[in-house]
Amino acid sequence: MSGYLRRLATTGAAYTAASILSKLIAVALLPLYTRYLTPADYGAAEVMFSAVVAVSIVIRLGVVEALLRFYYKQGEEPAAVVSTSFATLFWAGLVSVIVLMPFAGPISDLLLGESEPTLARIAIGGLFVLTLSEYLLTIFRLDERARAFFTVTMLSVLVTIPVTVVLVVPLDLGAEGLLLGSYGTGLAIVLGLIFYNRRRLSVIPDRPLLKRMMAFGLPTMPAELSLYSLSFIDRILIARSLGLAEAGLYSIAIKMSQGIAVLVRGFQLAFPPLAYSIQDDDEARLAYSAVVTWFVAVMALVVSFLWLIAPWIVGLLAAPEFADAADVVGPVSAGAALYALYMVLLVVLGRTGRTEYNLPATIVGLLANVCLNLLLLPVWGIIGAGVALVVSYLLVVVLMYFFTQRLFPVPYEWGRLARLLLVTAALIAIGEVFVPDQGAGWLALRLLLVIALPVALLFTGFFTAEERGWLMLLTRPAELKAKVLEARRVGKQSAGGEGGLPLAVEVEQWDEDLRS
Repeated sequence: MSGYLRRLATTGAAYTAASILSKLIAVALLPLYTRYLTPADYGAAEVMFSAVVAVSIVIRLGVVEALLRFYYKQGEEPAAVVSTSFATLFWAGLVSVIVLMPFAGPISDLLLGESEPTLARIAIGGLFVLTLSEYLLTIFRLDERARAFFTVTMLSVLVTIPVTVVLVVPLDLGAEGLLLGSYGTGLAIVLGLIFYNRRRLSVIPDRPLLKRMMAFGLPTMPAELSLYSLSFIDRILIARSLGLAEAGLYSIAIKMSQGIAVLVRGFQLAFPPLAYSIQDDDEARLAYSAVVTWFVAVMALVVSFLWLIAPWIVGLLAAPEFADAADVVGPVSAGAALYALYMVLLVVLGRTGRTEYNLPATIVGLLANVCLNLLLLPVWGIIGAGVALVVSYLLVVVLMYFFTQRLFPVPYEWGRLARLLLVTAALIAIGEVFVPDQGAGWLALRLLLVIALPVALLFTGFFTAEERGWLMLLTRPAELKAKVLEARRVGKQSAGGEGGLPLAVEVEQWDEDLRS
């Protein structure tokens, strides 16, 4: 099993580079933005950004998902798939903007609880930009041009930053500056990519091909939308019931949990092709079990760090008026970790071909999220939203577990998982109850609690003999480097066989919820 784990780690790292850099830059800019934006301004902008992603999922009509499948499908012409997909998304985005623009005022009232038509108009225009940028970046992945994808992604980030800073700081445009900076520069990148790919694109779709693609892609849209809504609807409910300032604090907490998001992003890109490339079912079951155990272990370490160190992170990266965001960083991080576990089960479900079970699981989670937010927000404020997020994702994971175990039973290592979760919960509880959240000395003590997690796991017998051998390699860097390079070489060779779609392609359809 260690071979699969090493291969997962190396491929995940390779495909996470652009995401890591862009998210690090976004977090690094928080000290600037939070000093020139009020919590209400930041909350309004984040609600609008999230709304654009949610509506974009609808107007894409599952076309991007179909593109990823039909481009490699035997009997289909890849060039026609690309041109038809572009034509569909171009007109869907353009028509949506034209239809929604007159309703900017009511849309703002619905989302923010107050009329901000200018903000809503910018967000509506962003629909067209986000929809086409998703498609145009997917072309690089279809062609397996990782370097080009990385270059364009980073160029977009590096162009957006100075423009947004100018709009927010000297021009003092507030939330409007954030949206204009993102979607204005995004439009320039989109136009550049359209010109670059102009020979492959068309505004006239192949109707028979489009019908086949829609038959595949459209049914994926409700599950994707309901899943994304789990991490989006709470911000609307907070804005409507507690105010935009509280929505801004909650959004800062989400930004602070970006460490989880980066790991999930790498996992999304690396795990499915590895999982589908294992032909033998018994071997796959053992591999999935090992992956779950170790991925939960990594998540536990990151969640414990973010939970215990949140007050200092927020104090370092945000203005003083955002300090209360630290209270909800822990629960939000735990919710993000549960989402990562859901991704594992979704891949197991994909192996069976019975993806129709995904929708009822996410619908139950969404309904639970709405109900719990309505109950808990008046009592616990944004902490209630964090608790609702954890419970909702936990329900989704439990339902997906029962569905997948009926279709493809996996012998999960429940003893090791229970030991891991109990140790993690105990260390977090000790830090929260007995260690104050101010002062350098108390910060050092909380860091020691985080470091104590792997030590405690070692003494409680969590690690197997083989895993202890790999841990000992940490004291021999040269030997560790040689083994990692060999694992990468073997991984590349094995990935070139009949293991399904290319690594960067298999799960692009699960990317939207990390793009807010």
